Amino acid sequence: MISTKKLIKMARKWQKFAAASRRRISWPRTNVADRGHVFIYANDGKRFTIPLSYLKSEIIQQLFRMAEAEFGLTSDGPITLPCDSVLMEYAISVLERQLTEDLQKAFISSFSECCSSSATLCLHEDHTKQQLLVC
Repeated sequence: MISTKKLIKMARKWQKFAAASRRRISWPRTNVADRGHVFIYANDGKRFTIPLSYLKSEIIQQLFRMAEAEFGLTSDGPITLPCDSVLMEYAISVLERQLTEDLQKAFISSFSECCSSSATLCLHEDHTKQQLLVC
């Protein structure tokens, strides 16, 4: 049997060893998207990686038109869309579900009326209506 003092001493030794050799693992934030993907930033700075195939969708194209109207065409810097991350997550989920064109157009009309700084407020106000559109 090991005495209590010896056990405590061993535990402290292992704690010091673990603390000394502990390294943090962090995933570096790359500036290059994976092959076949593109980075898009929401108005609040959150970054999204979407497949290039989504760029053909009417939803993303409408967001690009709105970004051009609000920010203009810039050659430098990231692609920033005039909506917050909540609306972007919802738009990506709509695209992932591959809804019909009619439902996508209904979604576009619901967010294009009130995009920009009040996008989250509008999304929460029309939440029940949008859920009916998706379901």
